[in-house]
Amino acid sequence: MKLLDADIQSARALVVDGNPGSRTALVGMLKDAGVQRVDQTGRVSDARRMLESTAFDIVLCEYHYPGESMTGQDMIDDLRLAQLLPLSTVVVMISGEAAYGQVAEAAEAALDAYVIKPHTEQTLRQQLTSARQRKRQLKPILDLVQKHEYEQAADLCQSVFETKGACWVHAARIGAELLLNMGRAQVAIGMLEAVLQTKALPWARMGIARGHYTAGSLNNARRTLESLLSESPGYVDAYDVMGRVLLDQGDTQGAIDAMRRASALTPGSVARLQKFGVLSFYYGDPADAMQALQRATALGVSSKTYDLQGLVLLSTLQYDHRQTRDLALSQATMRRMLREAPNSGRLQRMTATIDALHALLTRSVPEAVQGIQGLIAELQKPNFDFEAACNLLMVIARLHMGETRLADVAHPIRVLAQRFAVSKTTCDMLVKAARDIEDLVTPIRGAFTELAHTTEEAVTMTVDGEPRAAVMHLLSRAETTLNSKLLDMAGHTLQRHAERIPDAPLLQQRIDILRTRYHSYGTQVRLAAPAGQAPRKA
Repeated sequence: MKLLDADIQSARALVVDGNPGSRTALVGMLKDAGVQRVDQTGRVSDARRMLESTAFDIVLCEYHYPGESMTGQDMIDDLRLAQLLPLSTVVVMISGEAAYGQVAEAAEAALDAYVIKPHTEQTLRQQLTSARQRKRQLKPILDLVQKHEYEQAADLCQSVFETKGACWVHAARIGAELLLNMGRAQVAIGMLEAVLQTKALPWARMGIARGHYTAGSLNNARRTLESLLSESPGYVDAYDVMGRVLLDQGDTQGAIDAMRRASALTPGSVARLQKFGVLSFYYGDPADAMQALQRATALGVSSKTYDLQGLVLLSTLQYDHRQTRDLALSQATMRRMLREAPNSGRLQRMTATIDALHALLTRSVPEAVQGIQGLIAELQKPNFDFEAACNLLMVIARLHMGETRLADVAHPIRVLAQRFAVSKTTCDMLVKAARDIEDLVTPIRGAFTELAHTTEEAVTMTVDGEPRAAVMHLLSRAETTLNSKLLDMAGHTLQRHAERIPDAPLLQQRIDILRTRYHSYGTQVRLAAPAGQAPRKA
């Protein structure tokens, strides 16, 4: 037995292959290389559950699984998008010649290597040796990421990048991702453009597009993505970003088409099915939404890669189609999830939403009204987020489509909209959630108009040489409405004119307190779990 490397005997590996003979051969190859702990499974769905609960140093994964809806690439994509696959894990995809194109695209996104069948033991050893050596060289960075010390990890990535140290291109990739997640788009773009000067890498171009998006340059992001996809039409990650860009540009049909394409390329990806389902629910064909969300739920409801918001939207569609039995099953599933995490405010609100829908469908209107009023009472809680706001509007809208109306509903909806109508995109989505019902839509649009007026007043004050008055105006309204756009604008104005504002530190302290309590609960349209956060995190 020739050891692969000095540390291989402490490694743990997982082999995922539906062919028993091939699986046994791969296990034997790993053991011959010195891996002492090798787990194996013939089903990709079982592999997903194993990877969600156990950290593996090496994963050897077959691409195709006859009789299963999910491919190996689908599984790896979902785990990566849900932040459930450690960067330290070496992932090697194995496929036949027919799947070479798909595997090559996957390697760009999430793999350390891929091997085409038939392959020799030496070929596999070479790929594993190279990948594990790269992980060792990046270990200081990977350890910081594992400990959630993202600032330090990004700084170290920049240092390796600037000095052209070992694996500097891979360090740049990790660093750019960290910088984008921290909102430092221009630094990330600069790093990725330097990478492109050495080699035309699709992932670097996509990172630049993400950087433009983060910086608010939607047109630049779109142009970069269109160029990338014209050359690499199978690069599925680019469609994920394109969907976001088009949605923020108001091209909802284009966003739906982008996510339809992504879902078609990875038909077993739970995350992409949910993204397509969400967009179709609000802006497209309800039949498409139902089909996508049903499939995502069937594939992934027991997985950590599944975002339970998909179950809320599916329940709403089941209500609309008067599917009493299916809605009851969805209700039971959500209640089971809540029992597993009883202190999760997010799951409590989701359960209350589905309970109210079920009560409406079974004509238990007083029970539904009571549930809705309970949700309204939480409108100004720090962890009540945009997602919860849309869900609340969906239920209120369906109540108002019947014979019952909530008394004085305009006031709570105005409170909701003042907090969450931070952009045209979010305003439009709130309107869609309210089913365009005039009594519900009027206070939403009114709140958005007020927001625009407040920001215009602040700009005028700043131009007139009164930056402190502008900050006070924005901060006062932010403290009243909890609107993150006003809070951000107050912070930016304060930083830009701090030398002219004597009490700038005290005002910054007020901003920081409010941001700490409320700003972490996003106001963006949720197409997937936020970066760095598993979908079910409360």
